[in-house]
This record gives sequence, C-alpha cells and structure tokens, in this order.
Amino acid sequence: METAASTLRRQRCVNHPPREASARCPECNRFYCRECITEHADRVLCASCLARLALKKSATRERWSWLPRLVLAALSFAVVTFLLLFFGNFLLSIPSSFHSTGGW
Repeated sequence: METAASTLRRQRCVNHPPREASARCPECNRFYCRECITEHADRVLCASCLARLALKKSATRERWSWLPRLVLAALSFAVVTFLLLFFGNFLLSIPSSFHSTGGW
C-alpha cells in the first residue's frame, strides 16, 4: 500500500523535471518543487494559480470601485447643501435695521 509521501517522492516538478516535487498545488493538482511554489493564505500555491487568484480579486474590486466614489459624492453634496442652507438662514436672520440707508 502506497502512502502519500511515497507518491510525492516519485513525482517530478512540472517546471523542472529533474527535481523532485515537494508539494502539490491544491488549485491545479500539479506537482512542483520548492522553488516553484509559494505560501498564500495558509496554502501552498503555484505561481500561475496565485496569479489567477490575484486577477480574480482585482476584478471583484473593480466591479465595486464606483461605490465609494458615489457615496463620497453624495456625502459631499449633502454637506455643501447643509452649509449653504445654514449660511442662507443666517443671512435671513439679520434684521433689516442692521442695514443702513447710506450704503458703503
């Protein structure tokens, strides 16, 4: 009966055939040597699978990238509206007697 370790020892790296494989990528299920794999999010991945995951994450970010801008624009519009409303009410609260008939 073969163990997983003995199966791994017989495998060779996809990129470097003379080298023994040290890990199997869980995404593509291919074997790689230590030089060809990297640890990401507590998993060992090959470079091509890592690049594919990064591309997928950036596509998700791009899909919702307009939302913070929209929220910021709406918030800015609300702040400017309330400031202008406050300033207008302040000007309306000034009594007519404040204004002299002589002008400047």
